Amino acid sequence: MNENIFTLPVTQQITPTLSERQIGQLPVIVVDHPACRAAITLQGAHLLAWQPAGEQPVIWLSGNTAYDPGTAIRGGVPICWPWFGPAGTPSHGFARNIPWELSGHTENDEGVTLTFTLTDNPQTQALWPHAFTLVARFTLGVECHIELESTGDFTTTAALHSYFQIGDIDTVAVRGLGSHYVDKVLDGAKGEHQGELVFTGRTDRVYTQPQAVSTIVDPTLNREIEVEHHHHSDVIAWNPGVALSTSMGDMTDDGYKTMVCVETGCVSTPQVSKPGAPARLATTLRVRALNQA
Repeated sequence: MNENIFTLPVTQQITPTLSERQIGQLPVIVVDHPACRAAITLQGAHLLAWQPAGEQPVIWLSGNTAYDPGTAIRGGVPICWPWFGPAGTPSHGFARNIPWELSGHTENDEGVTLTFTLTDNPQTQALWPHAFTLVARFTLGVECHIELESTGDFTTTAALHSYFQIGDIDTVAVRGLGSHYVDKVLDGAKGEHQGELVFTGRTDRVYTQPQAVSTIVDPTLNREIEVEHHHHSDVIAWNPGVALSTSMGDMTDDGYKTMVCVETGCVSTPQVSKPGAPARLATTLRVRALNQA
C-alpha cells in the first residue's frame, strides 16, 4: 500500500518536494525529497508512510483500511488523544478521526518539517468540553521525528500509535521495553519478564518502566528499527495475533504477520497541560541494517 501513495495524482503542488493528493476520500500531503519519502493525511495528522532513501518502507499500513472521513485508519502512526484506549468515545480519542490544518512547512537539503494544528470546535466540545490547541510537528529525513504538543488546562492520556513494517512476526524481537507491564489481554493483570519481547500470540502490553529507546530487531528484513521515546511514561507493544486479525474488517487475515506496534505513550501517568506549560509527547524513528548495529 505504501508504494501506491506516491503514484496518486497531484491535486496541488505546494513546493517542488511537497504535494497534496487524494487517497480514497481523504486529502494527503506527500513528501518526495532526496532524503526520504513520506505521506500524512490531513485527517488526524496521520503519518501513513516514511521511507528514507535506499531503505524499504518503515511504516505498516493495512491493505484493507478505508480512507473515509471520520473513519480511523488502520496502520501508520495514529495520534491517540485526548485519551488512550476505551476511556472515552471514540476509542483512542477524536484527534485521529477529524481534519487538521497544515499550518506550516519548511525544507532544506536534509529533509522537510511539516506542522499540523487542531483546535477545539463544536465537534470536539461535544466529546470533550475543553478549549485546546494541539500541534503535531513532523521532521522527515534520514530520521523521522514526531512531536505532539497540547496547550490548554486539562489532563490527558495519549500515544503515538506507531505501526512498523516487519518481515515476519515469528522472527521479530523488541528490546528496551523494561520488565514491568500491564497486560491488556489479561484484563489489566500486572506482569514482569526479563530480556527482549518475542510474539507467540496476541500481545497487548503497556510497559510502565521502559528504557528511553526500544529496538525492533528484524532478521527477516535484516534491519533494526530504533524507536526513541521522549516525554513519555509508557511504551505499548501490540500485535493482534491470528484470531483478532481475522476478525478485524480493516485488516487482512494475515496482516498481523508483517506488523508490530511499539508506541510512545502517556497512559499510566497522564499528561498535564497548564496555561503557559504545554504537555509534549514525541518519538524519533531510525532504521539501520542489522550488520551495521
